[in-house]
Amino acid sequence: MPYFDGGRGRLHYRRQSVTDASARVALLPGTGQHSGHYHRFGRALENAGIELWTLDTSGHGLSEGDPDRPGTLPELAADARAFLDAIPADSIPCVLMGHSLGAATALAALDSHTAATFGAAVTLSGLILCGTPRAVLLGEPPKSARGSATTTASGRGRGVRLMGPAGPVVPEGIPVLVVHGVDDRRAPIEPVREWARHIVAEFREYPDAGHDLLHEPVHAVVSADIAEWIGKVAAR
Repeated sequence: MPYFDGGRGRLHYRRQSVTDASARVALLPGTGQHSGHYHRFGRALENAGIELWTLDTSGHGLSEGDPDRPGTLPELAADARAFLDAIPADSIPCVLMGHSLGAATALAALDSHTAATFGAAVTLSGLILCGTPRAVLLGEPPKSARGSATTTASGRGRGVRLMGPAGPVVPEGIPVLVVHGVDDRRAPIEPVREWARHIVAEFREYPDAGHDLLHEPVHAVVSADIAEWIGKVAAR
């Protein structure tokens, strides 16, 4: 099983291999979830020729760490960048996707880069955000981004640094898809809807759906929409 060394222990990731993949997705799950929860999503992507790579957040799945304190947002962003380093830097387009805490992490991982390139690692072809927390739109870390008790007084550190008038700034030129449930109680939709207008993102909302779109009755529609969008991005 593949691992890499993170700042708070060894981190596991899972690759659902696809022969002659047309694109890859690097997925950062939310709190309480891990790569084993995304086999169904992986199969939906596989049917579209897309390969899924999923990181087990620190303390989750097979990764070492404390599940109640997965890391501050800067620590989680560093883990995400190390995860992207593990993905081959070849000609296959790669899209970064984050759900909930993973969405905040994805934005923070892109935060210190003027382009979606990570050193010698993969160049991102797109960004997908699902269940984006309201806190990150305000420049604050989500409550779930907790480091060790000695990290800071609050244990949460800072939020995304590059902020525009409406929220976090996404590197110029990278296509963005934002998906969100209309009935999301953890992360209300309206602030996300407004922010998506300012960053020139494609925004898709799903009625009668809550926070965890890939595990709700609407999951098949969401998965199909994501696969279709990735296909268009990969064809550019």
